[in-house]
Amino acid sequence: MTTVTAPIDERDRTRDPRRPRWMEEPSPLAKFGKAVLLTGICLLVLIPMYVIVLTSLSSTETVNEAGGMVLVPGELTLDAYVRIFSGGVVTRAVAVSTGVTIVGTALSLAVTILAAYGLSRPGSLFHRPLLVFVLITFVIGPGIIPTYLVVSQLGLIDSYWSLILPSAVNAFNLVVMRAFFMNIPSEVIDSARIDGANDFKILWRIVMPLSKAVIAVVGLFYAVGYWNAFFNALLYIKDSDKWPVQLVLRQYVVQGSPLPTGAGGLPPSSEVLGNMASASPLSIKMAIVVITLLPVVIMYPFVQRHFTKGVILGAIKG
Repeated sequence: MTTVTAPIDERDRTRDPRRPRWMEEPSPLAKFGKAVLLTGICLLVLIPMYVIVLTSLSSTETVNEAGGMVLVPGELTLDAYVRIFSGGVVTRAVAVSTGVTIVGTALSLAVTILAAYGLSRPGSLFHRPLLVFVLITFVIGPGIIPTYLVVSQLGLIDSYWSLILPSAVNAFNLVVMRAFFMNIPSEVIDSARIDGANDFKILWRIVMPLSKAVIAVVGLFYAVGYWNAFFNALLYIKDSDKWPVQLVLRQYVVQGSPLPTGAGGLPPSSEVLGNMASASPLSIKMAIVVITLLPVVIMYPFVQRHFTKGVILGAIKG
């Protein structure tokens, strides 16, 4: 009686039995499948962005010929951008969002770094109760009405601080940064303490330089959150002069409210009127979308290389 054995794959002969199969070099078919999948995902992201940018740069005639969103380039013009910035509303909103993002990100990073370092030290004061309190916020949220009452009682209605303080600390970012701080060798901190360094000097001279990756990523999370936030402004800001750009985007693009034509109530000039006539309403809407997307698109590539080291390492270990 003869037994028939299946042919042994050449890769099985050279594979290290101590390593799992998913760590081995993928087959050509698997590489091709991954390339097709990644290409499809990139196209799903890039094509809508291409259409939005092209529509914002297209003239009224090109938009009318396309019947809406423009896929094929035609007559290109900057009239839509001139239109929205000449009115002053979008310019002021961009300035408000920029200021809130810078101040809010700096404040959130400072509070998160200090809290994460304190919670990463096992012998710190009220270490466990504070950590449990932070973890509870993952499950139980404060709610809109209690938060509004707190903001109102503090006198922050119609204040820029109402756009910053209610979301100053994110529990997820705090836990990730704490986990990253816990991965720093305790021997390094103990040696610095023996040399006479206090906690603030240890944090500034040792912990923060070793944690640039997680600080960059968490800073990006905070910055994107502040830049994209509109709900706090919708609740707490009643003066339209203090609206951030995302609320202007919501009012004009989503709800279709008219965009004011002159800053400070002044009538637009004849040049602006000419731009208004040549700029399509759809082009103006897409131009506002481009303005809101541009800072995030510019910031992300500079921080993307820190994601693996900053977030995944901090979230898995510790």
